[in-house]
Amino acid sequence: MTNKFLLKFLWLEKLIAVSLDQKVGDRSAPITEFFFWPKTDAWEEMRLDLEKRSWISESESIVLLNQVTEVINFWQEKSESNRKKEFQAAKEKFSNCSFVGRD
Repeated sequence: MTNKFLLKFLWLEKLIAVSLDQKVGDRSAPITEFFFWPKTDAWEEMRLDLEKRSWISESESIVLLNQVTEVINFWQEKSESNRKKEFQAAKEKFSNCSFVGRD
């Protein structure tokens, strides 16, 4: 994933949420709000938000959306009762993303 951006995920048992930050030095600044799956179509909301931002290239958007897909799919593959246990595995598997939740 491009190193200019950071996908942040809120990892919960019944929901997963994603937002996008822009990296600024060793910190990050929010670009989007959190989009919650399955409450809404988080992927589609992120896609629409990225389209509004002309300074984010199409290739960067594709990489970011592909990463969102991978993480959401990983979350969906876990049963609700195991999602809490898989929090650490998600952090390790997707080390270029930031995860907030309980492990």
